[in-house]
Amino acid sequence: MNRRVFVFVFVVFVSALVLFLYGSKTSAAQEQQTVLPDAPRAQPGIIVGTVLDVNNDAVPSATVVLQGTTLKSPRTVASNDNGFFEFNDLEPGAPYHVTISAQGFASWTSPDVTLQPGQYAILRVNKLRVAEAVTRVTVGYSAEELATEQVKIEEHQRVFGIIPNFYVAYDSNAAPLTTKLKFKLAAKVAFDPVTFFGVGIVAAAGQAGDHPDYPQGVKGYAERYGASYANGLSDIMIGGAILPSLLHQDPRYFYQGTGTNKSRALHALTSPFVCKGDNGEWQPNYSTIGGDLASAALSNAYYPASNRGFGLFIGNFLIGTGQRGAANLAQEFLLRRVTSKAKQRALSQKQDQQ
Repeated sequence: MNRRVFVFVFVVFVSALVLFLYGSKTSAAQEQQTVLPDAPRAQPGIIVGTVLDVNNDAVPSATVVLQGTTLKSPRTVASNDNGFFEFNDLEPGAPYHVTISAQGFASWTSPDVTLQPGQYAILRVNKLRVAEAVTRVTVGYSAEELATEQVKIEEHQRVFGIIPNFYVAYDSNAAPLTTKLKFKLAAKVAFDPVTFFGVGIVAAAGQAGDHPDYPQGVKGYAERYGASYANGLSDIMIGGAILPSLLHQDPRYFYQGTGTNKSRALHALTSPFVCKGDNGEWQPNYSTIGGDLASAALSNAYYPASNRGFGLFIGNFLIGTGQRGAANLAQEFLLRRVTSKAKQRALSQKQDQQ
């Protein structure tokens, strides 16, 4: 083989070898590229929040709807017993907003929220306010029916779930009570088992302090028990049912709950002397004052002779009025949070049907 042929063959061999190696590397690179995994997805975010009313009480079973540009359809959850809700696995970088609705409350919609990767966003939810439909008598649903439903709710109000707290209206626009409802509410308090137990404690305290001047022993305790119960029964029936029916006044305490502490305290302390009439107007509380006076006067009929007289009358009146003012202060600042509440779904459902 001459040199020219050798050189030609060598060049062809080298060229073929280069082309083979290059092609193999390209194919390997292409093959490697096809098996590379997708780019990692940004870590999803979370939106949480708590639904409360204006009294800072949790609103359970509220409907919470999440909407956003990356969602194919809105996502809906219900708040739990503590008012808490949560939306997981949300794509970051896109705007979302939440709409909250609950029976008896006005709906609320949040501003847009855009999440960062892995962000745990706590949504600041405005406190839900009572919807106008709840506090207004609508056509087809009479004031008497509305008042009846409200009384059913009030009859479930108990401090710590035990002590009756029926004579408090947490709705400032509560419908006026009928005569029947006024007597029903008074009887509910007067004949509640907890009332009989409380009278027993008062009688025991009187027995220990030897006042009034009943004898000691079982007979004296029974007489003290009867006197204590008669005081309460005459006050609740006269001041909470008879006079309010005759004078068309509402015997309930209307919880204010808003404003300065001074204005709330003034409202509580003046409630024994100022009440809401059945016409919705504020007026002198002749019913409560009359009930306290009548109860104090009647006590002269069954207290021991040594305790009777003007001193007993005025003392019982002042004690009863003072206790009422103190109780109203407790209602305004303490008892609201420890009073069990009946579910208001029945009332809301009737009004929603109108």
